Amino acid sequence: MRAAHRTRWWMYPLAAALGVGGGAATGALEERHHVLLLGLPWFVSAMLAVFGVGVLVAAWQVRRYTTTEPRKRVQLKTITPERAVDTLILSKALALAGAVLLGWYAGELLMIVGHLQAPYYRRIAVECVIACAASLIDMVCGIIGEGFCQLPPSEGPEHPKIEQRRNGMRGERRDRGVAWKDDGDDETAAHGR
Repeated sequence: MRAAHRTRWWMYPLAAALGVGGGAATGALEERHHVLLLGLPWFVSAMLAVFGVGVLVAAWQVRRYTTTEPRKRVQLKTITPERAVDTLILSKALALAGAVLLGWYAGELLMIVGHLQAPYYRRIAVECVIACAASLIDMVCGIIGEGFCQLPPSEGPEHPKIEQRRNGMRGERRDRGVAWKDDGDDETAAHGR
């Protein structure tokens, strides 16, 4: 089974750029054909922000469970592996969707800046600013949530602490029970003379 990797940093600007293109295309379509597609009701923006905070709380619970000592985990609510993976997937999707939506509503806003003297476009501009803020909250919550779902390094055989302990013990074992003499007499001590 392959391990999940962090979303690359360049995917967020790419998603936002694709969103800007889609938002600008929607703005151009609105301007040419007078189709009412611009903006987003503030209630939907509020729900987006609440969803982002909910995913962040779920990711924090995963983080708290995985970083707590096994003896103290009994006090916490059990997090199943399926729930942890689902939270990771939600965090990744939320971050990328937040980036796309941020670009989308920023693109719409860029297309209507020249028409702000009209009350309709002023209202749409306010909706787009609120939607951009909600999308930014979603993107940040998703990125932080993805980091929270990252497992701490296990102390397996390749962990730096284990390596350090092993190397330290080798040095101790070499010196145990052997009466070493000065540098000049090492050869006699090694041969038992």
